[in-house]
Amino acid sequence: MWLQHNKVENLKLCLPYLNGLMIKPGETFSFCRLVGKPTAKRGFKTGMELTMGQARPGIGGGICQLANLLNWLVMHSPLTVTERSTHSFDPFPDQKRSIPFGTGCAIFYNYVDFCFINETDHTFQLLLEIDDKNLKGHLVSEEMIEHNYKVFEKDHYFIREGDTIYRHNEIWRKVLTRVVGKHLHDEHIKTNHVRVCYEPDQSLIRE
Repeated sequence: MWLQHNKVENLKLCLPYLNGLMIKPGETFSFCRLVGKPTAKRGFKTGMELTMGQARPGIGGGICQLANLLNWLVMHSPLTVTERSTHSFDPFPDQKRSIPFGTGCAIFYNYVDFCFINETDHTFQLLLEIDDKNLKGHLVSEEMIEHNYKVFEKDHYFIREGDTIYRHNEIWRKVLTRVVGKHLHDEHIKTNHVRVCYEPDQSLIRE
């Protein structure tokens, strides 16, 4: 739990760099550029990192959770993701998962970044807050945007390939008109197929 507590402290250090940020038309957001390198000198603590196929302690560990939240917000907006990496493995069984697997981000300064661009005519703003239990975020626009977006998954399963189990799913989003909610079309965002580091329920595994 000490890693979890330190993660909260690390997230609190990140928020002042992003909370209230305006993303104007034509501007690009870069997580690494704005937050900077998480170092002990800057006050970042040892949290849990997911790297090289392992969960292990590292300075600044846990800030990926903020990038996860930002990506979730952006997927529900007309902003365009230009750089995003996901972890190459699934380290833990789901615990109270409320959003589809594989919608998160990996962050590793200054090699793995999360970036998006505002290609609309509207200015957007990030509003973020955190307490000891919850990280919350809003992405707001100066004017009403044209569409609503709903993110969902398809074709989720575990499969055994040789001696290794993989987790597979597809991330999609529905695009709807904002006023009447008319379904316009579906967009494929990403296909995930990653190594699993635990033994899933046997009934969920395809052989």
